[in-house]
Amino acid sequence: MSKHQEDGESLDSRILKNLYRTMLQIRRFEEKVIAVYSAQDMKSPVHLCIGQEAISAGVCANLGKEDYIFSTHRNHGYCLAKGVATKDLLAEFYGRKTGCCKGKGGSMHPASPEHSILGTSAIVGGGIPLAVGTALASWLRNDGRITAALFGDGASEEGTFHESMNFASLKKLPVIFVCENNFYATNSPLFARQPSDDIAKRADSYGIPGVQVDGNNVREVYRAVREAVQRAHNNGGPTLVECRTYRWKGHVGPDCDYEKGCRPRQELEEWLKKCPVAACKDYLIKNKMITEKELIYMQNEIDEELEIAMKFAKESPFPGKDELFTDLYCERT
Repeated sequence: MSKHQEDGESLDSRILKNLYRTMLQIRRFEEKVIAVYSAQDMKSPVHLCIGQEAISAGVCANLGKEDYIFSTHRNHGYCLAKGVATKDLLAEFYGRKTGCCKGKGGSMHPASPEHSILGTSAIVGGGIPLAVGTALASWLRNDGRITAALFGDGASEEGTFHESMNFASLKKLPVIFVCENNFYATNSPLFARQPSDDIAKRADSYGIPGVQVDGNNVREVYRAVREAVQRAHNNGGPTLVECRTYRWKGHVGPDCDYEKGCRPRQELEEWLKKCPVAACKDYLIKNKMITEKELIYMQNEIDEELEIAMKFAKESPFPGKDELFTDLYCERT
């Protein structure tokens, strides 16, 4: 296991600006959900990823449209970073038939096969063996596709995590295991569940590389995942990437759970200072990679897109009663 540090190599300004734009889009999307959620016409429970945007941006920037991802209930950032339209996601959250799952998936279970998102599991660790399955298919077909399994620290304690790592290592499958270690499983702190918070070290048991990165530093995430993708493409097998981060909101919903005594307020305040979006913005400005005019234009463009998407979602029709049993399973003839 190694801690992945920046090696001094500067990322191309175009890449870094794209990463920042993705992070900002995710942040503004989640803030929009928070702003409308109290109206209670969005019935789906929402698991927000504010504070963790650098991971989804850094991971998906290294994946092609044909590469698979399997995420968790906290999936909004990955869907957006993979290319799912904001209007399709918001319509899904509102249960409308124009949503990416025709209103049947909600916030926790979006899918978009055209973006190689074959399904999203709210079961802890549920997406990990599915990711190994598509990686096995890619290996058998020799089609060059990569799969990213995305999960939280709680999933690293599930049997499917260890079984999947073992099998992927044995077959040298083209899969990247990405752990969002935000140090909490719902409201249970990691130190109360495990003697060590070093999840990347668990890769040693399966003979695969394990790297630990600052999950709030999009440059570190991007580089670590880029190396893992290159390794997979070169038949080097899987990699475990642990991204250490922190979610700002509660496990579910728009509230901060420190108000309910679930986490220390001081802990949250310390992590707020490590905002991944602000850190990337500061880096771009400091290194003269972007102007204030570009930043303003970028945010205005994203906000305008969100307003249009929200209008589309709210004005879209609900599925009809005759659609209750459609699209539930694949019928083979």
